[in-house]
Amino acid sequence: MTAGLALSGPSAAPASGAAAAALVVLLHGWGADGDDLIGLAPYWGELLPGAAFVSPHAPFPCEMGFGRQWFSIADRSPEAILAGVRLAAPLIDAFIDEQLGAHGLTPDDLALVGFSQGTMMALHVAPRRAAPVAALVGYSGRLIGAGVLQDEAVSRPPICLIHGERDEMIPASSMASAAEALTSAGFQVESHLRPGLGHGIDPEGIALAGRFIAERLATKVR
Repeated sequence: MTAGLALSGPSAAPASGAAAAALVVLLHGWGADGDDLIGLAPYWGELLPGAAFVSPHAPFPCEMGFGRQWFSIADRSPEAILAGVRLAAPLIDAFIDEQLGAHGLTPDDLALVGFSQGTMMALHVAPRRAAPVAALVGYSGRLIGAGVLQDEAVSRPPICLIHGERDEMIPASSMASAAEALTSAGFQVESHLRPGLGHGIDPEGIALAGRFIAERLATKVR
C-alpha cells in the first residue's frame, strides 16, 4: 500500500544562513499537512539558528473532511491503529534518512517533533531507529502500542511531552499514560500540562519545546 510513496513538504533553512548543523523534522496532526507545523520554525530560529526545519505531508488523504493523515481513524480499535502506525513508519524512516543524508548530518543531529497523530508516529518511529535521535517532542498525542514498546525499542532518545489540560480530542490523561509507559521502558521523559489549553500548541508550549531541543543540540545549533 505504501510502495512507491515518498514524503515531501515545506522546509526552512537555518536562521544563521550557514549550512545546517542540525535538523528538526515536524510531523503534523490528522487533517492538516506539512504547512501547519513549519510555522514553528521562525519561533525556534533564535534558539536554534543552526537548525534546518522540514515538515513532510502525511502520505494519505483523510477519508473524512480534508487534509492528510498518517493512518486511518475509521477503525479506532487498538489493533487497527497500531497496524496503521506500522504501515506509515517506514515512510518516515526513509524521509529522515534522506534528509539527514542531504544535509550531511547524523541521527544525533536530529530532533523529531510531532503534534497529535504526528506525536503518535514520532513515539513509534524514534525508539525503533538503530541510533537515537537527539530529542523527541510530542504535543497533544498518545503512545500507540505501549505493550510492545519494551520489546521493540532499540534506542531511547530523551522525550518531552506537552499536552493541553482541556484537550477535547485526546484527553490529557493520555500524556500521563504515555509518560508512565515510556519511563517504565527506560526512557527519560519530562511532561508539561498546559492549564486551560485545548487541542493545540500555546506560546509557553513552543518555548518549552524550543528550550528542550536547544539543550540537546547545544553544541550543534549555535
